[in-house]
Amino acid sequence: MSLGLLTLAVLPLAAACGTEKDGGGSQTVGTGSGSGTPEVTGVRWTVEDLTVDGKKSAAPAGAYLKIDKNGEVGGNYGCNGFGATATVDGDAIDIGQAQQTDMGCGKERMTFETSFAKALADGTLTAKAGEDAKADAKNDKLRKLTLTTETGATIHLTEDKAAALYGTKWTITTVGETDAGSVSPLPSGAEAYLVLDQKKGTVSGKAGCNNVSAEATVSDGTITFGSPATTRRMCDGSLMETEKALLKIFDGKTAYKIDHRALSLTSANGTTVSATAAN
Repeated sequence: MSLGLLTLAVLPLAAACGTEKDGGGSQTVGTGSGSGTPEVTGVRWTVEDLTVDGKKSAAPAGAYLKIDKNGEVGGNYGCNGFGATATVDGDAIDIGQAQQTDMGCGKERMTFETSFAKALADGTLTAKAGEDAKADAKNDKLRKLTLTTETGATIHLTEDKAAALYGTKWTITTVGETDAGSVSPLPSGAEAYLVLDQKKGTVSGKAGCNNVSAEATVSDGTITFGSPATTRRMCDGSLMETEKALLKIFDGKTAYKIDHRALSLTSANGTTVSATAAN
């Protein structure tokens, strides 16, 4: 989920993050002098799973962590985006007090979010880097990272390469309106995604309930959508309301922005949509 899309208030993560590290926002990333220093900075890491007290939980789509070389931390806990500062010294990582957006999601996402937030704030994290044994579709091996907390919880992460606009299955995660000043996650059971085909000049996917397709012309940071064609299946009321809101994006020219594997769309009528690249 793109932090830039969310218009909700940013709140301190007081319950999960404990005491802020000395220095607060002045924390920086150090290279460290110990052997085996992992290359953790400058990489966007997809969270694969979290193990706490021997119980392993798969991460929801969109959960990630990134530590810039200047010590700025950004990520998504599973529902809400967050930001902080960090110090990296060898294989030791200390993440300061985080701030996060304030949005509610389904029970499973929120349960994972709470555990993940607490793990990142659990004192000094020990990092161990590796490499995926299997290459991806582009024959590139992806880097792996394991973070271990002081209490023994482990977080497994995989390097998250940037997604292309065309050919990527963009799974829609939120929809909103700029006039209303808020966004909402999709309801449980909604299936919504878009795939742009450069050769055909089209977009296709699902809008929450029904299949949808339309012409799509990309130029200078905008996508001009044609009138959408949909199937005529009826679903539960919440899904149909979501679909109605999503279909408003098919209204002429829409600005788009890709932030690594997150896509944000803002139509001329004020409809906003965020999506993440499917694995």
